[in-house]
Amino acid sequence: MTLLELFLSFLQIGLFSIGGGYAAIPLIQSQAVEIHGWLTAEQFLDLATIAEMTPGPIGINAATFVGMRVAGLAGAASATLGFVLPSLIIVSLLSWVYLRFRQLPMLQSVLASLRPAVVALIGAAGLRMFLQVGFGGQLDIARADWAAIALFAAALFGLRKYKMSPILTIALCGAGGLILGLLGIIQ
Repeated sequence: MTLLELFLSFLQIGLFSIGGGYAAIPLIQSQAVEIHGWLTAEQFLDLATIAEMTPGPIGINAATFVGMRVAGLAGAASATLGFVLPSLIIVSLLSWVYLRFRQLPMLQSVLASLRPAVVALIGAAGLRMFLQVGFGGQLDIARADWAAIALFAAALFGLRKYKMSPILTIALCGAGGLILGLLGIIQ
């Protein structure tokens, strides 16, 4: 039953994560943390970090991670297949439709109207993750993790101002976290 639950959960995520892996993050969090309890909120943040750092699409990495954690290798295969299957079918159909009808203004209008929704999904996932990392899940200054907020601000500044490589940004934040941990500032 667990393999079927993993498959169906990630099939649903794959079906509704329009916009790619980052848009899937809130859906994965909803299924894995809130609905099924497969992960805690903290484990989900670790999952998002690992899925972002490893090669490959973040949604597939996340599905594989959750599946492996819940039901081993068979769970990883089940969750990953569930996540990928809708995209495989939908992209195949949409590519045929797009190639055939790409000049129609109605198709261009539909595509243009989906863009703001995708940005909203990505923004909501980013805000939720920031609140979890920086404030323990709710905007409460008393619960603020100032070291995490400072690393976030430094990473954002480096990415925006200096157009730093995401890989370099991750490496520098990891090194910063290691140093802060060795100094006893963070745990």
